[in-house]
Amino acid sequence: MNAISYHDTVGKLQAPDFAPGGPFDDLEWYALLEKHGARPVMAEVCEGQTRLVLPLRDSEDGECMASLRHPFAFVWRPLVLSGDASDAALVAAARALRSRTHRIVLEALPEEDATGERLAAAFREGGWIVRLEPSDENHVLETRGRNFTEYWASRPGPLRTTVKRKARKVEIAIVEDFDAVIWAEYRRIYDLSWKTREADIALLEDFARQEGAAGRLRLGIARHGDTPVAAQLWTIQDGTAYIHKLAHDEAFRHLSAGTTLSAALFEHVIDHDGVQIIDFGTGNDAYKRDWMERVRVRHTLTCVDPWQWGGLRFLLRKAAARLARPWRRG
Repeated sequence: MNAISYHDTVGKLQAPDFAPGGPFDDLEWYALLEKHGARPVMAEVCEGQTRLVLPLRDSEDGECMASLRHPFAFVWRPLVLSGDASDAALVAAARALRSRTHRIVLEALPEEDATGERLAAAFREGGWIVRLEPSDENHVLETRGRNFTEYWASRPGPLRTTVKRKARKVEIAIVEDFDAVIWAEYRRIYDLSWKTREADIALLEDFARQEGAAGRLRLGIARHGDTPVAAQLWTIQDGTAYIHKLAHDEAFRHLSAGTTLSAALFEHVIDHDGVQIIDFGTGNDAYKRDWMERVRVRHTLTCVDPWQWGGLRFLLRKAAARLARPWRRG
């Protein structure tokens, strides 16, 4: 059995050479989740020159472990603290986790870097029965060297017409540092928007403060006169812009302020920041297709250890449910 260490706090992990790949591949992100109530199980495995961590949590019913993830996050993957994510290191982690649980569910695994396929192969080699299945969509735009004018010319006519007709009705401000006054405007708009009241707004504020301190925040506000009517929270990192949260005041829906603000932020990150990718997060919302050009799959991986009684019982229940379906239909 390979050695594995479990840490119940992110602060116990030291990674002086750790280079995150995005806002959710970062120890700071998991520290924020812990600060706001998450109970992490950081499973650390060292194999050769590789040191990696699987950010996990115990399920509420204690029946399995799962990826430590918040709905804000677009993606989940192992964190490589040193070396690289070698297949040998992933297999070592999979084998070692059998000493902790009989079932693991990993969500939001990205298609583009084959995280799901590699983890499925590693857990299979480590003795688990695995099932990898699509569970969500991720809409992205690859700029491919285009400036904003060239990109905008390729958008649907109704979208471009809306912005042309409505742009003069609002004034746009985009800030790159966290500003408490502008954040208060964002909060007000979010509470008035069509969205349900945000349960984790304190987490979102801490995230915005963190990204602002790092120079990665792009917070946009659209105002009609002196009244804020739409707001969007974006960040940029390593050539990618991430669209996190959109909000608008329904009372001013006729202004299409959110659409105008989106166009301004697209122009800002393409022409000013020079990003190569814009990531619109998860979900199959129809309006995203007007802005984006590619859909990537997010997978869920379920791993069951058939050599443990809990795992075998889980598999037997699933098999019994499948056998009962024809009888129920009949």
